[in-house]
Amino acid sequence: MDYFSRQKNTNIRLTLPVVCFVWQIAMIILFGVFIRYDEESDTHWVETKAHDNITSDIENDFYFRYPSFQDVHVMIFVGFGFLMTFLKRYSFGAVGFNFLIASFGLQWALLMQGWFHSLDPQTGKIFIGVESLINADFCVAGCLIAYGAVLGKVSPVQLLVMTLFGVTLFAVEEYIILNLLHARDAGGSMVIHTFGGYYGLTISWVLYRPNLHQSKRMQGSVYHSDIFAMIGTLFLWMFWPSFNSAITDHGDGQHRAVINTYLCLASTVLTTVAISSLSQKTGKLDMVHIQNSTLAGGVALGTAAEFMISPYGALIVGFFCGIISTMGYIFISPFLEKTLKIQDTCGIHNLHAMPGVIGGIVGAITAAAASESVYGKLINTFDFTGDFKDRTVLTQGGYQAAGMCVSIVFGVVGGAIVGSILKLPIWGDPADENCFDDEVYWEVSEPESIPPILEYNNHMIHKQQDLSESNFSVEHCES
Repeated sequence: MDYFSRQKNTNIRLTLPVVCFVWQIAMIILFGVFIRYDEESDTHWVETKAHDNITSDIENDFYFRYPSFQDVHVMIFVGFGFLMTFLKRYSFGAVGFNFLIASFGLQWALLMQGWFHSLDPQTGKIFIGVESLINADFCVAGCLIAYGAVLGKVSPVQLLVMTLFGVTLFAVEEYIILNLLHARDAGGSMVIHTFGGYYGLTISWVLYRPNLHQSKRMQGSVYHSDIFAMIGTLFLWMFWPSFNSAITDHGDGQHRAVINTYLCLASTVLTTVAISSLSQKTGKLDMVHIQNSTLAGGVALGTAAEFMISPYGALIVGFFCGIISTMGYIFISPFLEKTLKIQDTCGIHNLHAMPGVIGGIVGAITAAAASESVYGKLINTFDFTGDFKDRTVLTQGGYQAAGMCVSIVFGVVGGAIVGSILKLPIWGDPADENCFDDEVYWEVSEPESIPPILEYNNHMIHKQQDLSESNFSVEHCES
């Protein structure tokens, strides 16, 4: 490690504790001023039950939402964290920094979403319950998606700054899409995945490193890192039905969202495996595809999860998502890096951004095609009440499409601004030759030598194995 890298590391050791301490003190103050328990988590719940003629505590929202909250919380801290451990020497950073920015972001999310969605005008307080915790996790998910694009290339302080602005942008675009446009997006195809994907991709574009090849030896995976990443995949895959149904209306909508997501994910696995095998001359499977593209169906069905898309419709969405996402890793990721100069470490364009746009399109079409013969009273699914009581399904489809455009604009414009801030030479980011290496920011017990191995599981560049070169190397060694 050269002097410049060591100097950067010294600076980050000085600034990271300061940022964490100052931020947490600020959160304590702001929570003391604004945050209070809602009526279902306050000790006056007994009086609320009597006033509303509620006979049992089982009617408390906690018992409806907490199982889904558990699943979503595991996805945020275990699923996202372990999914990013594929790099051979960046597992500490993948799980540890995921842990840091999620804990950092969820506190700010409770405040930002509270100010926009649940601020009591009479008291000036934000009242939170278990659904608030789910929404905060959703907000953080957008920032964790963005983290995937810059994994291994930024400092922890840069990640905190990125999360601070990401949560703020998320709260604003969420308010515009869900409240002003009245678009439906229960599983966050638009609000979470499309925004988070393009936010991270744009930041990565602004922070482009022309000399990143100097750390090329670190960019692949090894056998055990792929196993750990697959653990993240399985946690995400199993709990995605909870993610898409966590904040839907109680009853048939939540039930339907689980069924649709369950079927869509299963279909995605089959087509991902098929395309992955077909893409290789040997017919073997690529772990990049299995770890990531198998999840694309859950992303794409987020918007329409609670709609009457029908079981076979869910299978169709999953069928095409597995194909499109896998093809994205094979063809689009290399194009993004070589032509557009976007170094997407985890391939979030193929797992989140592109499937998120597909989800927005599916949601718009499904909403526009809704009818009372299929849905019964449309108010039950689309909440056509108040200012929206005269809205037609065709108009709703148009607003669904508009919501998708809003999420893209916020992701791209916000990412460009935040990326420019992160590009300032004050954040202690690693030198090009030290990217993707835990040793820059973590105490690593036993430094290991990194043997030169074939490029494998590189999410940015599709591996091309030249058998003729391999044969030449073997013959040369024998001679």
